[in-house]
Amino acid sequence: MNGVLTTVVAISGTLAGSTLTYLLGLLNTRRTERTARDERLRQERISAYVAFAEAMTELRQGVVAKWFLKERDAPDEEMRAGYTESDKRGATADHARLRIRMLTEDPELLRLVDATFEPIGALHRAPDLATVKQLEKRSQETLTAFIQAAGRQVR
Repeated sequence: MNGVLTTVVAISGTLAGSTLTYLLGLLNTRRTERTARDERLRQERISAYVAFAEAMTELRQGVVAKWFLKERDAPDEEMRAGYTESDKRGATADHARLRIRMLTEDPELLRLVDATFEPIGALHRAPDLATVKQLEKRSQETLTAFIQAAGRQVR
């Protein structure tokens, strides 16, 4: 009887130890996977935020260049090329905005993303150079606000 009890205690201890080892390993694996997933998301957000800032800077430059072409009554060929380039940059910026929308639900960040388009949209209709410069400055300010908010999110 004493030998059976010893065997049962030994088997129970082994099973308990194996079960505990399995559960701790499972918890550790899940934590490691969650940490890796969070880091991948963070890296993807950084990439998307940088791409958006680059695209908005290039879009602003393209729209301003188009404004100058229009202002000096450039030949039709140059105007078409300016419009085409501006449209391509706009599509790139819109794609970058879509990436951000897919990667974050932060309402302030999404509001800032949309706000960066407002002064650039107004650049198309700027009546004079002073307005262009004012809208360029406002565009840079909104982009800077976006970059600061995005930086806080990924740090």
